Amino acid sequence: MPAASEATVHADDLYAQLEALPENLTGEIIDGQLHTQPRPASPHAVASSALGMDIGSAYHRGRGGPGGWWILDEPEIHFVRDREVLVPDLAGWRRERMPRPPRDQRFVVVPDWVCEVVSPSTARKDRVLKMSVYARYGVRHLWLVDPLAHTLEVFALRDGSWTVIGLFQENDAVSVEPFGEIALELGTLWTDTGDD
Repeated sequence: MPAASEATVHADDLYAQLEALPENLTGEIIDGQLHTQPRPASPHAVASSALGMDIGSAYHRGRGGPGGWWILDEPEIHFVRDREVLVPDLAGWRRERMPRPPRDQRFVVVPDWVCEVVSPSTARKDRVLKMSVYARYGVRHLWLVDPLAHTLEVFALRDGSWTVIGLFQENDAVSVEPFGEIALELGTLWTDTGDD
């Protein structure tokens, strides 16, 4: 996947530029810069979709799990309306905190959980820029999935900093917060059909 492009412009113009992006690009505003990236490659899409289906079935729909969550693909999260805008691959909210999704694309309630599926072109942004923003605004749980290395890193926010609470790989069966009531089979997330 090509490297993400960055541009620094006046803050009032950034969200207008984000909205004007073509459909094949995802835009985010991080620390005053507009970041764009193309749609993900196959390993990324497979991992994100499979994880979303497994967690969504149990927690969003309550099938084989407790329910009580919204689990969504690529929501546009506005930590500061139109000025600090991140789009994780997956995010989840406990329904008692967000009883219903917003009517427009702007999610203003901080998620309880976010998941980034990293690729060579997004790893630095995901690990350095986005993890810092998620911690700053109090996201409680963060997962990083690497579909090429076949790994899952699980973090919890403790005293404002990320703490590793689990490292998993290959075909591990994973039961970890905030989704400890189910066992996820990591092997279903991986594919070797191409490069990211």
